[in-house]
Amino acid sequence: MKKKNFCLMVLLALTTLTATAQDAKRPEVLMETSMGNLRIQLYNETPLHRDNFLRLVSEHFYDSLSFHRVIKDFMVQGGRANGAKTGRAAEMSTVEPEFRLPQLFHKRGALAAAREGDDVNPEKRSSPTQFYFVWGRKYSERAMEFTENRLDLKLTPEMRQAYMTEGGTPHLDGSYTVFGQVVEGLDVLERMQAAATDQADCPLEPIVILRATVVE
Repeated sequence: MKKKNFCLMVLLALTTLTATAQDAKRPEVLMETSMGNLRIQLYNETPLHRDNFLRLVSEHFYDSLSFHRVIKDFMVQGGRANGAKTGRAAEMSTVEPEFRLPQLFHKRGALAAAREGDDVNPEKRSSPTQFYFVWGRKYSERAMEFTENRLDLKLTPEMRQAYMTEGGTPHLDGSYTVFGQVVEGLDVLERMQAAATDQADCPLEPIVILRATVVE
């Protein structure tokens, strides 16, 4: 009898662990671009941004849109509507910020929501459609300390290590919502951020989102 009860307890524990793992499973999006593919994992810790992005991807909103703003050693921005999609974007509501520091921050490959500036958007609400991928730069220990002091940043050891070994844009932390991470295709992102641009930071050769699909 005791053996049966023990087996039942083990079975229940395994079932609970499996269910928890499934609940924690992060959805992923494949973004096929004219420069290569990016596989993006979305964070469950930012459900408003996650669900908004998944909805737009499912509706094929991003298909055919270009990355309109590229700054070398900083970031690649996309999601600005054009043509018939402009009207749809105008009808969408901005998204409440979901800052999740220190867990989610602007390390290289992070997906974050663009937004209007503080002067017209003091609540730091996110654009309903526009996003950016972080590239940034790698910081030396001295540069990291200088940046922390100058901007009065409070970085954890894990954040400092990531910014020093992987790279990123720490000065954006706490101002823009990070809601995903590139898990495949950093080499593609590297080429994108290095693209030649005009004086308005628009790529001279369009970088187009051919298709974005939910894969998991």
